Amino acid sequence: MSGARPTLYLVDASLYVFRAWHSMPDEWHDADGWPLNAVHGFARFVLELLERERPQHIVVAFDEALDSCFRNALYPAYKANREPAPEELKRQFAHCKAVCAALGLTTLAHPEYEADDLIGSAVHAMRAHGFRSVIVSADKDLSQLLGEHDEQFDFGKGLRWGMAGVKARHGVDAHQIADYLALAGDAIDNIPGVTGIGTKTAAVLLAHFGSLDAMLERVDEIPFLRIRGAAQLAVKLRAQREQALLYRQLSTIAIDAPLEGHDSHFSRRPAEADALTALCDELRFGPLTRRRLQAAAGLTVALSSPPS
Repeated sequence: MSGARPTLYLVDASLYVFRAWHSMPDEWHDADGWPLNAVHGFARFVLELLERERPQHIVVAFDEALDSCFRNALYPAYKANREPAPEELKRQFAHCKAVCAALGLTTLAHPEYEADDLIGSAVHAMRAHGFRSVIVSADKDLSQLLGEHDEQFDFGKGLRWGMAGVKARHGVDAHQIADYLALAGDAIDNIPGVTGIGTKTAAVLLAHFGSLDAMLERVDEIPFLRIRGAAQLAVKLRAQREQALLYRQLSTIAIDAPLEGHDSHFSRRPAEADALTALCDELRFGPLTRRRLQAAAGLTVALSSPPS
């Protein structure tokens, strides 16, 4: 599938930080008593990814635009259903970024763009340089970015799929994902969708019309389709046309976010031994994690362990 194309790995970091926060026991604390469970879990994930895949080009995208994203200006209710991250977790996001940076990995975050947008912009930019992308995330929104040579990688389940595999998972093609979410809604992002249209109906409509634009243009055809309540669907789509177009705008991943590290193709940089040693001490990493960090960083000097 990849041919001779160089591969760029793009990590949806926040997903894995949250997973670690919820799954790791609260048994590590820094000198001030703040918990470290999320950064311990995230560091293990990153190490496993580096050990398994050995990426030469990698970017790790973090969410900073939790309530300052451009989508909030378009639709104030966007993600308003989410509880703000507790301070105990916010502090650990900074640690997770620091671990990635010390390992020589490019990290991206922006106050106006979400991690999905940073990933989308990097995929788009590197595709122009002949790269294929492996998007490390289970998030269905990101499937809209998949091109002919790309893959999405649900690391936790060990599942990979390409552009052709999106339909089997979601019932629509990769390029229809934003239209699909506009119609059916996305509860996670607090996007309601068009009243009365669920995932199955959205998939059937998109299979027939190909796109939301064609559907709205040919809305008079909907009552003649063999769909339950077809006449009412046409009425709702006419009435909620502007909302559907707004929901698509919210669901469409931006590909023009500003990027750092783009010029070097997000190549891995040499690790920073001193920074890693300091982080190992500050974050209370044990001997096994230190050894794995040393190996992943390609360091010949051991990351010194504190005296026992």
